[in-house]
Amino acid sequence: MRAVAKYVRVAPRKARLVADEVRGKGFPEAISALQFTNKRAADLLGDVINSAAANAENNFDMDPEELFVREIRVDEGPTIKRYRARAMGRATMIRKRTSHITVELAAAPETLAAVTADVDTPGDEEEE
Repeated sequence: MRAVAKYVRVAPRKARLVADEVRGKGFPEAISALQFTNKRAADLLGDVINSAAANAENNFDMDPEELFVREIRVDEGPTIKRYRARAMGRATMIRKRTSHITVELAAAPETLAAVTADVDTPGDEEEE
């Protein structure tokens, strides 16, 4: 259950600060933490996490309440370059950085244990 947002206009360094706060948390807890985080990147990361949860619910029939953030990655996208006039006829470059945000959700470990316990694996049969 993945979701990717590419070319997001937020600096990767700033988005990683928020991503580190929710890595490994349960889905409801992560969304709650992002709602009360006073950073612009929190809204963007919340949208991607909600999209991953919707993918899990619609494509895999999973309950979003039982998911946790297995992986959240903020990679650097292309940099938009602009110039600003400075003193004595000079110009300096302004770098407007972009990010690629990848979120992967997974079922909680206790949920996985319950599912795999119900499935018979080959070779478990007793031989007589």
